[in-house]
Amino acid sequence: MKWLAKIFKFLVLTGFLGALGGAIALGVAYYYIEPELPNIDNLREVRLQVPLKVFSHEGKLIAEFGEQRRNPLTYEQIPRTMVQAVLSAEDANFFAHPGVDYRGLLRAGLQLALTGKKKQGGSTITMQVARNFYLTRQKTYTRKLSEILLALRIEEELSKPEILELYLNKIYLGQRAYGVGAAAQVYYGKPVDELDLAQTAMIAGLPKAPSTFNPLANPPRAIERRNYVLGRMLELDFIDRQTYDTAIAQPVTASRYAPPIEVEAPFVAEMVRADMVGRFGEEAYTGGYSAFTTVRDNEQTAANRAVRNALDAYTERHGYYGPEDRLDPMPPDEAGLDAVLADRPTVGELRPAIVTAIADQSASLYLGDGKRGTLGWEEIEWARPFIDTDRRGPKPKQVADVLKPGDLIRVRRVAKDQETAWRLAQIPRAAGGLVALDPLDGAVRALVGGYDFYYSKFNRVTQAKRQPGSGFKAFIYSAALDNGFTPASLINDAPVVFDDPSLEGAWRPENYSGKFFGPTRLRYALTKSRNLVSIRLLRSMGVEAALRHIAKFGFDPDELPKNLSLALGSADVTLLQMAGAYAVLANGGYRIEPYFVERIEQDGKGVIDQAAPSRVCKDCGATAAGAAQQGTPAQRVLDERNRYLMYSMMQDVIRSGTATKARELGRQDLAGKTGTTNDQRDAWFNGFNQHLVANTWVGFDDNGKLGRGEVGGRAALPAWMEFMREALKDVPDEEPEMPEDVVMLRIDPHTGVLADAATEDAIFEVFRAEHAPGANLGTAGSDSGVKRPAVRPPPTQDPF
Repeated sequence: MKWLAKIFKFLVLTGFLGALGGAIALGVAYYYIEPELPNIDNLREVRLQVPLKVFSHEGKLIAEFGEQRRNPLTYEQIPRTMVQAVLSAEDANFFAHPGVDYRGLLRAGLQLALTGKKKQGGSTITMQVARNFYLTRQKTYTRKLSEILLALRIEEELSKPEILELYLNKIYLGQRAYGVGAAAQVYYGKPVDELDLAQTAMIAGLPKAPSTFNPLANPPRAIERRNYVLGRMLELDFIDRQTYDTAIAQPVTASRYAPPIEVEAPFVAEMVRADMVGRFGEEAYTGGYSAFTTVRDNEQTAANRAVRNALDAYTERHGYYGPEDRLDPMPPDEAGLDAVLADRPTVGELRPAIVTAIADQSASLYLGDGKRGTLGWEEIEWARPFIDTDRRGPKPKQVADVLKPGDLIRVRRVAKDQETAWRLAQIPRAAGGLVALDPLDGAVRALVGGYDFYYSKFNRVTQAKRQPGSGFKAFIYSAALDNGFTPASLINDAPVVFDDPSLEGAWRPENYSGKFFGPTRLRYALTKSRNLVSIRLLRSMGVEAALRHIAKFGFDPDELPKNLSLALGSADVTLLQMAGAYAVLANGGYRIEPYFVERIEQDGKGVIDQAAPSRVCKDCGATAAGAAQQGTPAQRVLDERNRYLMYSMMQDVIRSGTATKARELGRQDLAGKTGTTNDQRDAWFNGFNQHLVANTWVGFDDNGKLGRGEVGGRAALPAWMEFMREALKDVPDEEPEMPEDVVMLRIDPHTGVLADAATEDAIFEVFRAEHAPGANLGTAGSDSGVKRPAVRPPPTQDPF
């Protein structure tokens, strides 16, 4: 038996020496590794890579930018069921161990000793946190030891809930989703606290292998892993048998969900993205920034709808281009039809559809995903063949004249008999844009840069420089009022030829109608948009004097024409520039700068930047408190009387001029100006009241002709009206108050001079007191028609 004792002693000595050697090795390893371990003091302040989010003024999501989808949650926000499911799958003893599961490590060590193969396992959630935040995923003994040491240190510094919170926000769960908050949105399109048990277990099973167990890429393996998690929850008494049976019976309900966009404003989102990258560089995509814009939810929605409806109406007026494609032969089953439609995304509200059959007065459609619909004749008969922007083919008499089975077309929903119906549609070739500002501080309340951002990302509000046409006359007329003219001044509307070297030869401008109307009052000329009056007016005061005045509206004189074509809007400007300029007329004569980012917040820091725009503040000087409350007062650039006269004249554009259709809105406080360029290449409407400025434009990106009759009042005004109808729904109808030193007089509409008792068709007109006609005006209420005493007679004016 001595040999047994010897063997026993040998084994004990070997074990002791092995343990001693192991301890020495661990001590040496610790000695060398510990100084290299990172400091974990910053784990409490760790900044996860959270994508940039863009919100509306009301806090609704507009867009999200960044490679990683993440929605950080506090431990208290994470449902108890999710915590239990994750612990069941990853670390059932999490709340009991000190950060390292020694039994799990021992099992992994034995596996290595017996098989010579490294076995994945033994990593606690705390060790995974150490690895995810500080270490690489390279499988080496040194890294594993570092992981253990870090885990022990983390457990000393952080509480269990804090560690679990870091883990559940950091872990990768597939589909660019990091953390359970993001995974709930990506796979199920809802917050984590709205998941059912089966969905919760599905997400809890992903950390082990996000690709292998992905419910989108591999549903069978995903169900297998989900059921394993549910089984573990049952074993650990987190759920009962009935709950388990119900959950494992559930099918895969995951789908691929984009961020839950609540307000459609992609052009604004792109502007914000560029602005944020300009401020913060690439960190903008990962720094947890939230940019809150000035965009109002309801106004942006109305703007989207208004632009699309206007462009749809324009395209229908000019005929049908034909189907986008013809399927010959047509796929025999729905799977084949779905494959075709998958390559045709919805554009705006225009959905792709395939004509499957036709009758004399209707067409049958396949809309995708097993859905079908019908086109009635009333929704097809508009489709005369397009020839060019001025010509269409004959009216169709039956559906076969327009559609054939196999046609790939577009349809949109329209209201019909208190229901909705499908209507034949097509992607507009013309483009359009709309921008609306708060005239008091320049906040962009709505912005639409085109029909569909994902179809064309070119922003027609900020990037397209177009000629504003007659919309620019507002600034010419304002300059004239500053140079001694009045709304009653007579200017001769007659043919004229200019030999201007800057215009490359003789220039023979005309009115849109081609007619001439003789001596015309300024108010009436602006109302009817008489070109020749504007040109003579500009020549009278001089281009340089006009440019100096126009600069007050925010335009750079160096970028404007230095010749008489300026009177007809030959400058190249953006929609946003025009909106900012018209804001001066809306707000009482103050210069404001458009802006669209209201404030910027950062996770963990709150508000890090707050916009401080100049704001119209007429009473700021009254008290210091009032000034502080209102912010930086905007600079007055236009005499309030000039602004009042312009507002009054531009109200007549709607009441009796080129925009009378806008009277349908039933408001008295609206003012504006249409704009149309040569050959109807651009159509504008620029309109406002004292609470809101909105500018719309329609045209072709290649500067093509819109077609006969497509003037501002027809092509652009409808979008403005539809938008303003919604935007001003709860805004009081308030006309501006008449300033001091403005008088209202009865005048002869034919001569512009004071009317007397014998003038039968006299009208009232407003004047700056010093420019009012008549040297001795008497007092208010006299037979002369004076509403307020004048100061002195106006200067003599040459009507040409």
